[in-house]
Amino acid sequence: MTAVVEPPVARLAALPGVSTASRVAAQAERARATGRVLPVVPALAGLLPDTGLRRGSTVAVHGGTSLLLALLAAATTAGSWAAVAGMPSLGIAAAAEYGVDVTRLALVPRPGAELPAVIAALLDGVDLVAVHSETVQPAVARRLSARARHRGAVLLSSGAWPGADVELSCRREPWSGPSLGYGHLESRRVRVRAHGRGAAARPVTADLHLPAANGEVTQALAAPSLREATA
Repeated sequence: MTAVVEPPVARLAALPGVSTASRVAAQAERARATGRVLPVVPALAGLLPDTGLRRGSTVAVHGGTSLLLALLAAATTAGSWAAVAGMPSLGIAAAAEYGVDVTRLALVPRPGAELPAVIAALLDGVDLVAVHSETVQPAVARRLSARARHRGAVLLSSGAWPGADVELSCRREPWSGPSLGYGHLESRRVRVRAHGRGAAARPVTADLHLPAANGEVTQALAAPSLREATA
């Protein structure tokens, strides 16, 4: 009788907590189909472990509000509701420029000392809640993340957030467009780095136009290396 020996990859994939690439892709597709993942624009999909915003997760965004608004665009266009709390400088016009469906966006610019209670209430009834993290104490932040998990909402933080599932760091470069000292600003190149816990543990980097000349968020060609530039 000949013994059947499983190949090493099959034995590894059978271990608890280990998934093959095809299994991860199938799980992500099922999550999207069942509404467990909210969509993002294609240029941002590769930065997130589920190619979208997984319900119940907390995502911390570093480097300005442009990336945060871009994360809201596809979900609100697809019918999800979003809210922004404690960010008085963020306006409807800016949100619309990044593709957010502003008819599905609520703004609570100055909740004051009631900010934690306001965030908790929004997490109970809104799909995505964005908040500035500076005035939220770490212990309160952890409770709000737990509430987001329980309610199946996505909590987006502008700035550091304790225990965030995914962190997106945006490094911005100068705008392009004006020539010879005059003209219109057209686009800005950024480099976004994503890392986090679990499926997001391996860092991922993408070069983007945020925004591109047409106002959308698009992939940018990788900058040439010094050797290529001097060749």
